[in-house]
Amino acid sequence: MDSTEVRRLWEDQQGEYSPDYYAHYGPNESSEWIHEVLDSSVARDAAVLELGCSSGRHLAHLHENGFEDLYGIDINPDAFEVMDEMYPGLAADGTFRVDAIEDAVTDFDDGQFDVVYSVETLQHLHPDTAWVFDDLARITDSLLITVENEGGATDRPQGDPEVNYVNDDVPLYYRNWERIFTERGFEQVDSESGKRDMLRAFSSEQ
Repeated sequence: MDSTEVRRLWEDQQGEYSPDYYAHYGPNESSEWIHEVLDSSVARDAAVLELGCSSGRHLAHLHENGFEDLYGIDINPDAFEVMDEMYPGLAADGTFRVDAIEDAVTDFDDGQFDVVYSVETLQHLHPDTAWVFDDLARITDSLLITVENEGGATDRPQGDPEVNYVNDDVPLYYRNWERIFTERGFEQVDSESGKRDMLRAFSSEQ
């Protein structure tokens, strides 16, 4: 599966892993952890960007807890229709863009966002688009957070990530996010093992 096919998969995703699917479950333990990290690190008016925000369950949790300047990117246009229905306050107050991460990040200024985070989204980026990680480091002014399934990647040498196909058709690329972002000048300041993901927070302020 090439990078174009991966993008098309998420652009048209229905049923399991669709915006409706995630809206049904609502905020979860990852939402709580992200809120705790932001609460102890940045002000309520910090500019916060979620990559692959889907229908907005994690951003909605931040919105309910007083964060004011929220942004989201998702490639699936259905995401924002579901957000309008499920989280109308967030939809009205936030700034959202239907786009692929690869296309959106090049438009942002250096340090445009105080916080950039991803929940089980970067793990689906095709190896051909790994250049995106440089741009994520560039646009993040203070804090970068990854909540991703690493599949034991910390124990493997560098190189192309191992891929696992979920339900035989959804590619999941196992990467060592600590290595990826410390190599780009960040310091890991927090980490926690979740039920299936590693939760990591990186600071650009060393």
